[in-house]
Amino acid sequence: MQQAQRDSGPQAFTDIAILGGGLAGSLIALAMAAHRPELSVTIFERGERLGGRHVWSFFASDLPRGGEALVDPLVAARWDGYSVRFPGLRRQLTTPYRSITSARLDAAVRAVLPPERIVAGVDVAAAEARGLVLADGRRFSAGAVIDARGSHGLAHMAGGWQKFAGRALCLSAPHGLTGPVVMDATVEQIDGYRFVYCLPFSATEVFVEDTYYSDTPDLDLPVLRHRIDAYAARAGWTVERVDYEETGVLPVIAQGDFDRFWAEGGALPRAGVRAALVHPLTSYSIPDAVRFALYLTTLDNLSAERLGRISHDWAAQHWRERRFYRMLSRMLFGAAEGPQRWRMLARFYALPEALIERFYAGRSTPLDMARILAGRPPVPVGAAIASLAGKGRPLADLAAAGGL
Repeated sequence: MQQAQRDSGPQAFTDIAILGGGLAGSLIALAMAAHRPELSVTIFERGERLGGRHVWSFFASDLPRGGEALVDPLVAARWDGYSVRFPGLRRQLTTPYRSITSARLDAAVRAVLPPERIVAGVDVAAAEARGLVLADGRRFSAGAVIDARGSHGLAHMAGGWQKFAGRALCLSAPHGLTGPVVMDATVEQIDGYRFVYCLPFSATEVFVEDTYYSDTPDLDLPVLRHRIDAYAARAGWTVERVDYEETGVLPVIAQGDFDRFWAEGGALPRAGVRAALVHPLTSYSIPDAVRFALYLTTLDNLSAERLGRISHDWAAQHWRERRFYRMLSRMLFGAAEGPQRWRMLARFYALPEALIERFYAGRSTPLDMARILAGRPPVPVGAAIASLAGKGRPLADLAAAGGL
């Protein structure tokens, strides 16, 4: 009754207000619904549908304890392994692979939150620690506000970009794939390290993504569409229709000043890319989003002040722990010319499968790190050493390219 009275007033109340209904914000809402049902949680999303139009993928080994139960309702496809293709190397790996779709994300959140707890299709005009105002004038008060709206470039950080265009293709005949092709780098190397990524959602449905580790954030969609069509044609596939399309430009973090980045981002608690909670080299965000969402459910004190300190300390610890991957990003962008970058990835994929699993999960051991760096590097030694002093392009430039 008390909650109903608070909600019926001129300024609705919620225990936790989440700005942004993307992956990070939605996972927090799902985790709270599962583990802290006594709390009211409201998502504020500028789009009409949570998650937009995206496919997110991850390895089953990426998830922390309790993570599988959290993400299971979001998973649209599961495979028992995956393959990679490079010039001179083709390998089948057995690590289970999963894909989440935005449609499943939207449905899962709507299944656990009451309709009034999902406020979509409107911008947030202003937000502070304990409340927000929407562009249409509605006001909400909150025990705490968490900013999970992604980012329009990472200020005070530098590196490169992973950019892509993906198309969901419906074919006239079976494609013949037995599992995902996570990297096909046998394609022409253009605009940095290029690979094609294929997810077979059914015998005649395949999601094909053309991806680049590039020095620039610009993305020419008509050109990438043409390259995807050409890839399908070379595979012998006849495309009946394109069911949907997505694009993305993600940061590949090589270096940065975390304290300045955080200070410039405002005083609100943060999650997801807005807190730089991504793998610096792969740009994967699911493992970190799941870990942070589950951690928040264990806190007794979820006040605005407490969440502000927690999110900063969590992100700062993540920044310290990921320095090895930032070093590899500097080597990838600084030690090799764009057309030769594939050699670093090909060498990596020749390493033991367990090491590869820990790498993607952000849990590389000191022995793993030594193994990755051991032996003759696939790039000139002098260039590899020089790259460690490089910084890359400012990732705040991403704002000029339309954001993340």
